[in-house]
Amino acid sequence: MFDKNIKVSHLQEISKNTMVEHLGIEFLELGENYITAKMPVDHRTHQPMGLLHGGASTALAETLGSVASAIFVDYNKFHCVGLEINANHLKSVKNGYVTGKATPIHLGKKTHVWDIRIKNESNELVCISRLTVAIIKKKEV
Repeated sequence: MFDKNIKVSHLQEISKNTMVEHLGIEFLELGENYITAKMPVDHRTHQPMGLLHGGASTALAETLGSVASAIFVDYNKFHCVGLEINANHLKSVKNGYVTGKATPIHLGKKTHVWDIRIKNESNELVCISRLTVAIIKKKEV
């Protein structure tokens, strides 16, 4: 399903100097039909009350789904851009790490829909998100 030539180390490399790096997101695993990453819950991802910011969870979810789409299609021919995202924040987190896992719901020619589940270190569900990604053909050069 995913491009077998893509490695986790490559995803970390292309994330340098981006929000992914700023938030401390680390890609963990590329499976047959999923991708995982973890994100620290610290000063970079806290809201003023000292809890994981919902926007940080959403950034993790969009990162996972967008990257998953990009390694599913021929990235030399297509751009993958977020079209719509929603997130239900179910449990607060004060510190440690959260881990997200994106799995496909729909992999069409023009859109992909991803289910992203974010859990805390006790494997409790923190956030459920759904991301729709538009698949746009790159213009011929």
